[in-house]
Amino acid sequence: MKRLFLFIGILFFSITNLFGQKVALSGTVLDSSTTTPMVNANILAFPKNADERTQFAITNDKGGYTLRLKKEVAYSIEVSYLGYQKLSFDYTATQDETKDLLLLPKPDELDEVVLEYKIPIEVKEDTITYQTDAFVTGEERKLREVLKKLPGIEVDREGNVTAQGKKVTTVLVEDKTFFTGNSKLAVNNIPADAVDQVQVLDNYNKIGFLKGLQDSDELALNIKLKEDKKKFAFGDMEAGGGVKDRYLVHPNLFYYSPKTNVNFIADLNNIGVKSFSFTDYLEFNGGFGKLMDDIGGYFSLSRDDFSQFLNNTDFRANTNRFGAFNLRQTVSSKTDINSYVIANSSDTQTESNTLNIYNNSDGLLNEDRTERNNYNNFFLIGKATVEHEPNRDENVTLNSFAKLTKNKGDGIILTQSEDQNSFFNTLQDVSALELKQNVEYSKRFSRAQTLSLETSVVFQKNNPDNAWETDQVFLQGLIPLEEDDSYQVFQQKETQTVSFDLVLKDYWVLNNFNHIYTTFGTNLRFDDFTSGEIQQLTNGNVNDFSDNGFGNAIDYRFNDTFLGLEYKFLAGIFTVKSGLFYHNYIWDNEQEGLSVNNSTQVLLPAFDAEAEFNSSEKIRFRYRQRMQFPTIDQLGANFMLRSFNSVGLGAPDLQNGRNHSYSLSYYKFSLFRGLNLNVGLTYNKRTQSVKNTTVLDGINQFVTYTMFNQPENSLSTNFRFGKRINKIKLSLESRGSYNEFFQLVNDNVSKNLSRSISATGKVETLFDKWPNVELGYTHKPSVYTTSTNKNTFTNSSIFANLDYVFLNDFYLKGDYERTEYSNEGQNLTNVFDVANASLFYQKEDSPWGFEISVNNLFDVRFKRQNSFSDFLISDQSTAIMPRIVMFKVSYKL
Repeated sequence: MKRLFLFIGILFFSITNLFGQKVALSGTVLDSSTTTPMVNANILAFPKNADERTQFAITNDKGGYTLRLKKEVAYSIEVSYLGYQKLSFDYTATQDETKDLLLLPKPDELDEVVLEYKIPIEVKEDTITYQTDAFVTGEERKLREVLKKLPGIEVDREGNVTAQGKKVTTVLVEDKTFFTGNSKLAVNNIPADAVDQVQVLDNYNKIGFLKGLQDSDELALNIKLKEDKKKFAFGDMEAGGGVKDRYLVHPNLFYYSPKTNVNFIADLNNIGVKSFSFTDYLEFNGGFGKLMDDIGGYFSLSRDDFSQFLNNTDFRANTNRFGAFNLRQTVSSKTDINSYVIANSSDTQTESNTLNIYNNSDGLLNEDRTERNNYNNFFLIGKATVEHEPNRDENVTLNSFAKLTKNKGDGIILTQSEDQNSFFNTLQDVSALELKQNVEYSKRFSRAQTLSLETSVVFQKNNPDNAWETDQVFLQGLIPLEEDDSYQVFQQKETQTVSFDLVLKDYWVLNNFNHIYTTFGTNLRFDDFTSGEIQQLTNGNVNDFSDNGFGNAIDYRFNDTFLGLEYKFLAGIFTVKSGLFYHNYIWDNEQEGLSVNNSTQVLLPAFDAEAEFNSSEKIRFRYRQRMQFPTIDQLGANFMLRSFNSVGLGAPDLQNGRNHSYSLSYYKFSLFRGLNLNVGLTYNKRTQSVKNTTVLDGINQFVTYTMFNQPENSLSTNFRFGKRINKIKLSLESRGSYNEFFQLVNDNVSKNLSRSISATGKVETLFDKWPNVELGYTHKPSVYTTSTNKNTFTNSSIFANLDYVFLNDFYLKGDYERTEYSNEGQNLTNVFDVANASLFYQKEDSPWGFEISVNNLFDVRFKRQNSFSDFLISDQSTAIMPRIVMFKVSYKL
């Protein structure tokens, strides 16, 4: 630790010394005739010494600028602004100086503007354009390395991109969506040398005439290719091998032409690189269009049985086979066809050791649980989109989507507690099919009237099967086991869903300051659910649990028909939209001769207010009231096995819940100051909800469902601050949550509290010729308080990353993280160090590259984490991949 702080001190001294060699030329750019400040004017400083780099600045909203120039270096400075004569003068930097610059209007503003030099950054309304050549140094391999060098843009380890402090939601290449628009596929695979420009498009809407009508928080990244890549095949291929039969094959192939775009990405490896995550899955399954997103869903994708397989991010062993193909064809000037297919097959081994603490009125019960699992997962996702624009005021989009999944797993569970020591073999088999058809139509009839229509039909079929085998009776008194030498229990479930959605919205523009929006829609859903459990006896007989109240067969119907009216007005810096939506909800379920019919009519308000101080500083408030409805498995009138230690019983007469959501956010971005700031606060209040009621007997659980009318509150905060000072980037991020909720255990109702904070501070260098380092510290305390006890967990880590290009052709990368985990209640402390390193060599102008890499340098085998539910606190140790040494060869096409 002392060595680390010594290194930080030396680095700080070196940076300070480096800054001492620079001086600041600052001032204001003004119109010479009116002395009006010139916003977003470009100032370029060209060094007369070819070894120095060009410096630039952009004026802020008050016309101010600051140029950081090297001391005693002669520059030729040029100031340009559209419609004004270019100002040029020579300048030698000797000390900090203030100098106002006056621009003369051009005699004829219609003259063609010819720029001898591409401006590094150009700002126009909602668009910022970066010329990448002004920022890169040549050693960058993928788009992610290019983006990290652009002011105002950040990329995390997974490939998620933030620009101006906001998350990038869509990635385009040459104005066309790249695959699904997911940033991860783009930044980790597009070659750096193919990129000419990067455009940040705020308030992005794929349909131009809907911009300003539909509220959009979309932020898009548009990648412009170099001229020699616009009708050319390019890409790279990487292959590698290592000890213990480790391998990696990773080709990326791209072809772009004015009418045809082809992208192919593949990844085959057994080194733990996972190309598709749970977050990716959610993004791929999101609503097709903006209207559906606005209305919101009632049923969570996270309950999808397949998604549980993707939740595993740490494994003892992993073999991954991933392929993605994207074809975009321009049929005519009015019609585009875009399609993609993504397939993934993986074999995974996981292992975890968990200390579970059960909290009930009788006190605490500790359980030690070990789980080992082997999974074989496969999925295939495909989508085809036809987009037709008959004219500039009309757009038709047709989407077809299909998803096929097949996932198998087997494992063991060893559980030890005061009153139970058990060993289970488990089997899982999940297959699913999903088909979607979607149509979007938008037309602007006049400046005052615009109409949008979206409709979709969805078919889903899900078959999750489970099996448990053990040598002793389990869930005694909860499941009707017959005595046997060993106990094998099998469960079959099937869910089939057909849904239809339609949303029609009229935008009436009264004038530039007043809009009225009218929305009509319907959501119709049909669910069929069956479940059943049996015991397979060793003599060949079958014990069917349905004779003892198990097994469900439910027909569930849900319909929401709604009509909404919204009024939006602009007053100075304020934009306010208030709305009222009338919903008619009808839902019913039928099972075993039992029929339950429900209906309710409600008015749900919606309110948005925004104060825009300027294009880069806003504050926004949002309020929504939503209804929540029970899922089909919560309605079952018969018992259902939930796991080896849990049985559930639904309630057919469950009603709806209600949720109030308030959010307040502040956003500020200054390219001039290298500053971005985002602050958010969200408060949720559930006034009525479906709650689990649990009867605990040791670790065994009997779960039922009931309507709960006491309010439950949650508060979450997020803070993100970034500041760039010359070649140094400083950032501070923090997330916090506070939750008040009730647990219903063993006929006792008690109030629980959970509090957690995650704060990260880091400093990063952005030198051209020096080694670049990133140093940071993360602190994550969590506190869980129940009626009988309090548990405190702390997870703190120091991390460092290194990027260093030396001898022109060698590229050294390394990262190190030291994590200290503590569980105060159990007096447990765990410290582990994880490090990775790689050395890449590629001779200039050679297509061949060679790399040696080491992952998990210290061969750490486990990491720790904690979680908390209604009555259960878990402290988990999870196995991770061992040390892996690889030699890789790459070839650039």
